Amino acid sequence: MNINDAIKTPLINAIFTFTFCFMSAIALAENDHGAKEEHDEGHIELTQEQIKHAGISLSQVRSGNIRETLPVYGVVTSNAERVQSVSARFDGVIRSVNKKIGDHVRKGETLVTVEANESLNNYSVASSLNGIVTQRNANIGEQTADRVLFVIEDFSTVWVDLSLFPKDVDKALLGQTVRIEHENHSISGEGKIIYIAPSGNSNNQVTTVRVLIQNTDNRWKPGHFINAEITLSEIAAPLVVSNEAVQLIEGEKVVFVKGEEGFEPRPVNLGRTDGELSEVLSGLKFDEVYVAKNSFVLKSEMGKEDAEHGH
Repeated sequence: MNINDAIKTPLINAIFTFTFCFMSAIALAENDHGAKEEHDEGHIELTQEQIKHAGISLSQVRSGNIRETLPVYGVVTSNAERVQSVSARFDGVIRSVNKKIGDHVRKGETLVTVEANESLNNYSVASSLNGIVTQRNANIGEQTADRVLFVIEDFSTVWVDLSLFPKDVDKALLGQTVRIEHENHSISGEGKIIYIAPSGNSNNQVTTVRVLIQNTDNRWKPGHFINAEITLSEIAAPLVVSNEAVQLIEGEKVVFVKGEEGFEPRPVNLGRTDGELSEVLSGLKFDEVYVAKNSFVLKSEMGKEDAEHGH
């Protein structure tokens, strides 16, 4: 070996060693990057502002009851036990009228002042409950006679009269919980069965079952049609999620779960279900945070990402 060969050999070895290390570092970096991309794949990140703007609501996976229900329909009516027909105590001439239809009235508040025909003394006619004037048959100068001057109705509670066909009547029991929903799905609530009619209607063969519901915000209007579900029984389930949370992606039922890296579409196996909740057999754990409302927003976002990756 001459001196030139002695110099070239170590140099070639050094270059080879450097090249090998450099390429190995690049490969390692690419593997790390690929692993990160694979780790992040399927997660959707949203800011708190985006979550709020999208109307997304979060809940925790908890235990709950799956209800067996009987779907029925009905109509909202006034609570007849909270209606007052106001008449004058003595015949006379109406001297003043303080209320009109639609006015709110407090218990003890004067509605009209009457001058009695016999004594010629004035006396006041007051409301005996808090409510709203729904009828007025009183004008200044008129004789009271024996007619109803005002009708006052308290709408803080209302009745919902449900119509049950003969095959379903025996399923209804006093005290059962009933979930009520307006026909346009704008409002919902719950009440208890307080009355079951002893006989049916010969015209349409239905039996009336009455539910009492709270109406302090006056959302339920007498005369409006509603849909309802009578709770026949309840079965305890270890884990439940809102039905609205479940989305179908590529033929698989998923629930979007919140984690450190964003929202993950988690495949789930569901069991029994009712109009509100579904039993979770597998796929979720107790206390995990999931998207309970407007989860379709995340499904839509996933569709956009898939389209972008496809390009």
